Amino acid sequence: MLGDGQARAALVESGGPGADRATLPGRYRDVRGLTEELCRPLATEDYVVQSMPDASPAKWHLAHTTWFFETFILAAGRPGYRPFHPAYSYLFNSYYNAVGDRWQRSARGTLSRPTVEEVYAYRHAIDARVLELLAEANEEQVGSLSPILVLGLHHEQQHQELLLTDLAHAFAVNPLRPAYRAETPPRPAGATPILEWIAHPAGVRWIGHDGGGFAYDNETPRHRVFVEAFQLASRPATSGEYLAFLEDGGYGRPELWLSDGWQARCTHGWQAPLSWEQRDGRWWRMTLHGMRAVAPDEPVCHVSYYEADAFARWSKARLPTEAEWEAAASGCTVEGNFLDRGFLYPLPASPGASSPCQMFGDVWEWTASPYVAYPGYRPPEGALGEYNGKFMCNQLVLRGGSCVTPASHIRPTYRNFFSPEARWQFSGLRLARNA
Repeated sequence: MLGDGQARAALVESGGPGADRATLPGRYRDVRGLTEELCRPLATEDYVVQSMPDASPAKWHLAHTTWFFETFILAAGRPGYRPFHPAYSYLFNSYYNAVGDRWQRSARGTLSRPTVEEVYAYRHAIDARVLELLAEANEEQVGSLSPILVLGLHHEQQHQELLLTDLAHAFAVNPLRPAYRAETPPRPAGATPILEWIAHPAGVRWIGHDGGGFAYDNETPRHRVFVEAFQLASRPATSGEYLAFLEDGGYGRPELWLSDGWQARCTHGWQAPLSWEQRDGRWWRMTLHGMRAVAPDEPVCHVSYYEADAFARWSKARLPTEAEWEAAASGCTVEGNFLDRGFLYPLPASPGASSPCQMFGDVWEWTASPYVAYPGYRPPEGALGEYNGKFMCNQLVLRGGSCVTPASHIRPTYRNFFSPEARWQFSGLRLARNA
């Protein structure tokens, strides 16, 4: 069915949830169904908007995730497979050079055709073919298919988050400030706990995935790192704390900024986090639920690495390395404000939670670490080897997941990465300092 190189492209649990004949079809339907559920509030016009080159239209997300299963499951697993449409591999390939040419990323919003209806027909046809293949495959074939299928499901969960992130940006630049979903669950009551500094001793720490459950190849190999003693904030930095930085002239003080960061601030005219705006002397921010007053107790969101670093300097602190972040998160239960809770914006830290373990959800947390290969890393063979390794340059690592990350998609070793100027992601920060 699949070559050994492709089968090694994902690290997958052996016989665990979602990796066997009994559970794969149900998990496939659930993940694919959630993507369409997330699109339910959209008008047809919303599907085609591309608000900036780094974002993609909702219609493209729907089609690209389908192309992934058609290319890496059906075309690889069905001898003589005929594509659903001969042009879709060109239109909906993202960055897999080994698969073939592709449509320009910054021009995805120009694709008025195929229509939204045709993209949904494509999804449903490929879903039927994948499920048919699973039903007909023998145990050996299922064993060969499952690593790529599970990788594809996690890939789709990444695009569920990107779908909402890109929609948030599209609605934020619309002068009507439309809401993706107006209704929201009642916000939990309670004051944000005082920031505490949690001490972590120096020592050799194991970093990276331990082989139990799914992980991307960039989370391996597991290796040892010596970490000096450090202190880590018990919660992410809040909007109120960031507002104090802003009001103290933080955006006008070059001594707080990295050289590239100051240049980016000047070039783009940054004066506050993305989607913040002042009305009658009060700060508001655009969310997927529409305009909301900036809540001082909620984690600050939509800041670049440069802004996070400048705020940390102003705070007489710094950003943690990813090894420090993972050392602090090891042993913590992965729980927090994720997509599944339905808030779609960061919530204040829980006063009753155990401070050292409020590490997940709400905002992706910038680290000071460049996105590079772990010692001994080798990208998988074949086209799927392009999934992670080719981006290990000019990116910074973020950890922890956000309010639009599916809860089943995150883990302590997960390495997200973006360029230091990126702001449209649900990115915030957690302070660290030397012991």
